[in-house]
Amino acid sequence: MTSATSSSSTTSQLPASDGSSDPHQWLEEVTGEEALAWVSERNQRAEAELEAVADPAAPQGPPLAETLQREIREILDAKDKIPGVIKRGDHLYNFWTDADHERGLWRRTTLDSYRSEDPQWEILLDVDALNAAEDEDWVWHGARLLRPAGLAEGEPYRRALIDLSHGGSDADVTREFDLETLEFVPESDGGFVRPEAKGSVSWIDEDTVWVATDFGEGTLTTSGYPRQARLWRRGTAMGQAQLVFEAAETDMSVFVGHDSTPGWERDWVVQMHAFYDTSLHLVDRSQSPPALTRIEVPRDLEANAHRDLGIFSPRSDWEIAGSTYPAGSLVVGDFASFLRGEPELTMLFEPTPTSSLADMTITRNTVVLSILDDVIHRLEVHTRDAHGAWVRRDLYPELRGSLGVAAVDSDENDEIWVTATDFIEPTTLLLGDLADVPDGGDPDGPELIKSTPARFDARGLDVVQHFATSDDGTRVPYFEISGKDAAARGTDGPAPTLLFGYGGFEISLTPGYLGAIGKAWLERGGTYVLANIRGGGEYGPRWHQAALKENRHRAYEDFSSVARDLIERGVTDRDHLAVRGGSNGGLLTGNMVTRYPELFGAVVIQVPLLDMKRYSHLLAGYSWMAEFGDPDTEDWEFIRTFSPYHLLREDPDQPYPPTFLLTSTRDDRVHPGHARKFAAAMESLGADVRSWENIEGGHGGAATNEQAARMNALMYTFLWNTIGTDDRSPR
Repeated sequence: MTSATSSSSTTSQLPASDGSSDPHQWLEEVTGEEALAWVSERNQRAEAELEAVADPAAPQGPPLAETLQREIREILDAKDKIPGVIKRGDHLYNFWTDADHERGLWRRTTLDSYRSEDPQWEILLDVDALNAAEDEDWVWHGARLLRPAGLAEGEPYRRALIDLSHGGSDADVTREFDLETLEFVPESDGGFVRPEAKGSVSWIDEDTVWVATDFGEGTLTTSGYPRQARLWRRGTAMGQAQLVFEAAETDMSVFVGHDSTPGWERDWVVQMHAFYDTSLHLVDRSQSPPALTRIEVPRDLEANAHRDLGIFSPRSDWEIAGSTYPAGSLVVGDFASFLRGEPELTMLFEPTPTSSLADMTITRNTVVLSILDDVIHRLEVHTRDAHGAWVRRDLYPELRGSLGVAAVDSDENDEIWVTATDFIEPTTLLLGDLADVPDGGDPDGPELIKSTPARFDARGLDVVQHFATSDDGTRVPYFEISGKDAAARGTDGPAPTLLFGYGGFEISLTPGYLGAIGKAWLERGGTYVLANIRGGGEYGPRWHQAALKENRHRAYEDFSSVARDLIERGVTDRDHLAVRGGSNGGLLTGNMVTRYPELFGAVVIQVPLLDMKRYSHLLAGYSWMAEFGDPDTEDWEFIRTFSPYHLLREDPDQPYPPTFLLTSTRDDRVHPGHARKFAAAMESLGADVRSWENIEGGHGGAATNEQAARMNALMYTFLWNTIGTDDRSPR
């Protein structure tokens, strides 16, 4: 294999372990001339190295990266993907990309047409054509449609607010769109247009919207998000919008929206102090100025309302009205009674040591819960009987894999979309109707609407869940996807194994069809492993809270314990084991480089946090201090123990494993300087490191399918060139 380090590097340039000096801080100049020249040079080196790698399955054919890029692109561009849809009125809306529509089409169809093998789509907006006409680099960020006042009488949807981003960054613009003329409404004609910033605009009525954005100096939080919620009326300048609420500058952000459910219209302001720390305010717009009422619940409790129902999800034990509801439970009750101080609450879900609430979906008359039991999904539906008592029933027990549920139209009916997927089983989309069915589900089960064909050869593959034991004795689950003979590989030798993890922000990693991973890795003989480490949400709030701040090391101990378990079980060995993670997962794999270099043969670090001394001063980093701590206080004493940039050191007895860092210049969430500086510091040590930075892509790393295919092809080529073996042939 070839190192991508600089041959001219002779002197180590490492940051001071106390964070007092940083020799590579100049690389934080995102678009600085010198910094971009440095990026360009590293990109060229990485591409030259990886594009020269031959395909072991076809040594005389195209290079491996070229083949992988073509195969991944074909999967991403497949025309037989399931189009994800949202129902509004008589139509189902979808955003679609493929080889012919790189930036995508916003389109709609009817349910009857959608059920067919070849739905007839009405094109509403062609983003590629828009870019050509405006000479822009727009990336679709979503749309919100205005519910017409006469929807029940058949009035169609006529207006939308569309968000578009330059190159995929989090900052975007909002532009009003006419669904009848299929044109944007010019600002000069009274159209709502929000300039580029992190923020949002949402409908109240045809002439009024909520807006939270950058209104100028002093209107953003320290995290770079909006701190003001304003009412904006058509025909007035955005800067003249009426201020309704202003959060503290040190809060994370303000979110604002309108619930247009007929007869239950409400306006909300969410004051997000930090992750998992919010105040919810109900807005009375009938008063002048509008009055806000704070919902009296603990700040770590998530509250909401649908129609008459109040919904409460505590993240710590909640004592109210003589009862205690445990962290991770789901509690419901009459919302009006709750506001009067007369709570009548019912607990629909109580967690156990092995179960947690993964998701909740509300239809007109039901509450559907998606529950994880040792990271395995099951569904249950809750309905009220004639006396108002809640009745629980299992829902679709025949379905397997990860189960996603979404209401088709929560205002109108009890229909639900159900998505079923697994690592090696292609995704299916089903339509269920929970109305007036005594057993809580359709008599004949949900209707199969769409399914995707296999994207890779899964013959001989098996999925098995295992449990590793972490340093403190905690049982840590992980999924292994490999050949059925993996435990008795014998003369085949250790399997090239890719271990993936995240471990943060209470995000759960659950089974999902592997698609490109299956094609680029499993089909070629690799083993894939998904670890459910602490910091995630697989076992509810307690699993997340166990790895916060000074306990962050537990996430890294869990991940390294899974690695050791794979080696001890004979699945792989150090030379054939790689890890991959992005964002917070990039911090995870950065810690694998610096804390456990003896365990891994290769490391992939994507859009990462790595400099934990300066992270809170870079882009949105200030908003993550509830997760990691404040490095400008005594918290630095524990943060420094998991700051990979500050843990780098020279150790001739234990070289760092080959490392590949990938990021995006357009990432305005996690600063690209993290990856740049870490690569530069590793280079100064003479380590085996390469880096590659995509110009577009935002925090996702890629803005188009072509960019995603390119990025992933380089990554998998790196993995095959480091931990792959020459004698393995495609399955």
